[in-house]
Amino acid sequence: QVQLEESGGGSVQAGGSLRLSCALSGRTFSIYSMGWFRQAPGKEREFVAAITWRGGGTTYLDSVKGRYTISRDNAKNMVYLQMNSLKPEDTAVYYCAGSKSGSWREQRSYDYWGQGTQVTVSS
Repeated sequence: QVQLEESGGGSVQAGGSLRLSCALSGRTFSIYSMGWFRQAPGKEREFVAAITWRGGGTTYLDSVKGRYTISRDNAKNMVYLQMNSLKPEDTAVYYCAGSKSGSWREQRSYDYWGQGTQVTVSS
């Protein structure tokens, strides 16, 4: 089993920055990719960013490219999402997720989920 716990959410003004963290525990050797998803009120959960655990390759939602950076520290079993130039439309609950296989932009490929951390961007 793999357990994930997000932290680092909060409330910021437009243009500000936040750094989300995700701590992994358990059978982390089974992880192929780690991803971040978000869900705004009244909207479906959407893919934000992902990184392969071994190689460190990344992919992003188009609307966050150039503003968000996903990274990982394998030795510490940590995944991060650095969010810069935040916009009100970035407001959502952000979830950390882990996948044992490919299709890294698809929710259904993720086997493990954290419980979420709230990000609120005001203007």
